[in-house]
Amino acid sequence: MADFFDTLNADHEAMIAQQPVFFVATAAQDARINLSPKGYDAFRILAPDRVAYLDLGGSGNETNAHLMADGRITIMFCNFQQPALILRIYGRGRAVLPADPEWDTLAAHFTLLPGTRQIFDISVESVQTSCGYGVPLMTLDKERETLTKYHARSDPDEWAEKYSQRDTSIDGLPARPTDRFIAGDAGTGRG
Repeated sequence: MADFFDTLNADHEAMIAQQPVFFVATAAQDARINLSPKGYDAFRILAPDRVAYLDLGGSGNETNAHLMADGRITIMFCNFQQPALILRIYGRGRAVLPADPEWDTLAAHFTLLPGTRQIFDISVESVQTSCGYGVPLMTLDKERETLTKYHARSDPDEWAEKYSQRDTSIDGLPARPTDRFIAGDAGTGRG
């Protein structure tokens, strides 16, 4: 049975803090639904009604494009340990890029990773929990370092050129490409 909440509570926050992976889903009219897994220490609860996550350059920029077109976003956490639980955050989001005035304030909540291109700032509209009885029990072996290593070794000028070309989604929706490469040790610390 599903339960709905207006905002995140202490039990939700405790469950989220234990999860090594989360999933992000977005959609826009006449576009494919985008569903992406996210790892690393990249998710923050800023307030009971506001969350954010750090986004690294990858194969596309679908979330950015979908949020510009539609704004809706769903984030899902699954507890792969006990107790069985699924938690979904429904909200409206926007991309904050390094060139944006609010970047420094928002980035202060994270340790920036190589390849950081944007932070998604999300207003929570509702939270849903459900049983998760069909989710298997699993344990984390370790984080995959491939993406951060790739970005750490990338030439900043080549990286900026590559990601400046990512100004549309796979369905042709406009996206805001980032204009700054963040080196691995350029983080502002964890907030």
